Amino acid sequence: MTTINNLEELYYDQLRDLYSAEIQLVAALPDMVANASNDELREAFATHLVDTKGHVFRLEQIFTNHGISRDGEECDAMRGLIKEAKKHIACTTRGEVRDAVLIASANRVEHYEIAAYGATKAFAEVLGFDKSAALLDKTLQEEGHADQVITKIATGGIFTTGINAAAVH
Repeated sequence: MTTINNLEELYYDQLRDLYSAEIQLVAALPDMVANASNDELREAFATHLVDTKGHVFRLEQIFTNHGISRDGEECDAMRGLIKEAKKHIACTTRGEVRDAVLIASANRVEHYEIAAYGATKAFAEVLGFDKSAALLDKTLQEEGHADQVITKIATGGIFTTGINAAAVH
């Protein structure tokens, strides 16, 4: 691990962390799609996979614009969130309870990404990297939207009416 001496170096480090997180998520989302039994949830994950590939592309644009490498350490936070999701998926049966596990896991991922993109965008703004800040903001908005979609699925059905009595106890 390299020593970070200033905000610009921290900004670049955060970009690399986000890139690693998004690459890991691109690999994990197909499993989430496959494990969701609720059609709306499955569609939300499939849509977010497409969006996430766009997030990777935007980050690659930022790396190119700055003339920096995207290579860095693996994002430990995303690795942990995905590992936890896989553990919970493996110990639930397919259906409503697994869908609830998927929603909880997806919300955790989105909240991590919202925090990371928000901080990185703020660094870009302070550093005067307006083009990068705009690209990061677009992704930040999409992450917020994804979180809202997942929460709406949960509160509009799966958590309130979708889980039958047998699944609750």
